[in-house]
Amino acid sequence: MEKNYQMSESFLLASLLAIVGGFLDAYSYVCRDHVFANAQTGNIVKLGMSIAQGDSFQTVKYLIPILAFFLGVFITMFLRYQCIYQKWHWRQIILMIEMMILVIVSFIPIGPYNRIVHILISFLCAMQAECFKKVLGSSFSSTMCTGNLRSGVENLYRGIFQNDKQAIQKCFCYITIICFFILGVIVGVWLTLLFHENATLFCLIPVMISLVSMFE
Repeated sequence: MEKNYQMSESFLLASLLAIVGGFLDAYSYVCRDHVFANAQTGNIVKLGMSIAQGDSFQTVKYLIPILAFFLGVFITMFLRYQCIYQKWHWRQIILMIEMMILVIVSFIPIGPYNRIVHILISFLCAMQAECFKKVLGSSFSSTMCTGNLRSGVENLYRGIFQNDKQAIQKCFCYITIICFFILGVIVGVWLTLLFHENATLFCLIPVMISLVSMFE
């Protein structure tokens, strides 16, 4: 089934990046001021609440990762359509940038520099979300679960009531990716509590495997 698709849409790549997405969400929440740096819905809600309460400090706190996510998507689009570097595919360049950011974050102490980490992780997750948007030809997200859950349920319905066997396979794919995201969260919490700011170095493993797999 996977052989008909690009490597960037493979189930392996989607699963590995889902682990990274879950890990970074746990990491940013556990040791970086309880900020969700992946999906921005929670930060947007908290931003609105801070504005309503007149809390300028909290407003800036939640606005920063939102703007970083915006910038990450914009730069990814630029690399996709304007980059003339031919040695590597633009998606490989994104993964290499992601690895550099993970290393940088691991050396930033917890505390007064957490805002810098919010910027970097939100930027990283935006690039990953924009760069890898399909698994086996279907839309998915490696940094959030709401869309994957919706798509999984839609395909389950088609499989049961429309006798669509391919839809059942897609449902299984979405649910499995969600499970890998949850695994990333679990491992992220454990390793963050053990290694604190340095925990992001463990994310280099799935990202490196993803990068290497794209050279095949």
